[in-house]
Amino acid sequence: MRYIVTGADGQLGGRVAANMLKEVSGDQLIFTCPDKSRLRPERVKVWEEKGVTIKEANYDNKDQMIEAFKGGDRIYFVSGVIIGPERVQQHKNVIDAAITAGVEHITYTSFFGANRPEYKQYVLPDHTATEEYLTNSGVDYNIMRNNLYLENYLLNSVMMANLDNRRWVTTAGDGKATFIAKDDSGRVATALLLGKGEKNTGYDVTGQLISEHEICNMINEISDMNYEYITMNEEEYYDYLDSIYIPRTSHGNYSKSPVPWCANDMVTNESSIRDGLMAIETDTVFKLTGKEPVNPRDLLEKYSFVWKENITTYWDLGKVQ
Repeated sequence: MRYIVTGADGQLGGRVAANMLKEVSGDQLIFTCPDKSRLRPERVKVWEEKGVTIKEANYDNKDQMIEAFKGGDRIYFVSGVIIGPERVQQHKNVIDAAITAGVEHITYTSFFGANRPEYKQYVLPDHTATEEYLTNSGVDYNIMRNNLYLENYLLNSVMMANLDNRRWVTTAGDGKATFIAKDDSGRVATALLLGKGEKNTGYDVTGQLISEHEICNMINEISDMNYEYITMNEEEYYDYLDSIYIPRTSHGNYSKSPVPWCANDMVTNESSIRDGLMAIETDTVFKLTGKEPVNPRDLLEKYSFVWKENITTYWDLGKVQ
């Protein structure tokens, strides 16, 4: 059995890649990324020493992906970055290439609510369309619908507050969500890639129930920052994000943006927390990994450098880490 992990250079795909190396021998693994030249040399060295096959696989290049995926039996693929029709086409390219290459099972990283018509977040149409295409493709599959990532609220919310005199601004109010830690998501993805899920099944991937306000208060408890939690309505929040140069869409100008996400994404996600849409609890993490989801409090110290170093933009993270 050979396993393919796409986006192995990314935060989520990288976690899956590292997990897989603990589960199977390197010669059973194919790791792909859009541009091999951007891989850290030390990471390439470790992978090659373990016998991993490293390939380029750009989601816009179906022929390249067919060659990269040949010899693989099961694939995990993380969703693309650009929101809109381009991403849907990219995902179709991955599915088509995997099937053409002879891959027998696909695990896809979707988003919480993609199978629920009452959910209206900006990113959902891409995932809903991809899920439909995958389920109708004839190949065996698993779909993991990740809730909002916990790290975004320990990193990016804090960075934005640092940028604005410690004002933590959102539309979430006191709504709660089962935010998922990326380590938990990576472990679920690993389990599905290894075949531990039920065939042709989708899983909602959720963590512990907590509010964004509670996260802010927890950080205040262990720091001297005294972040002020401020809730706005949608129109006010759009104006606020405009004022700090966050573009409305993923096609916008990010040259001055403190984060790599667009306002439409942020506003609709935060409002979904307020409205209780992201508060559904599941046992997916425990069922597939045998471990309970990460306690948000246990991650506070790991990401404390954000307030200790008073980091203000996503782009500064690399300078500190």
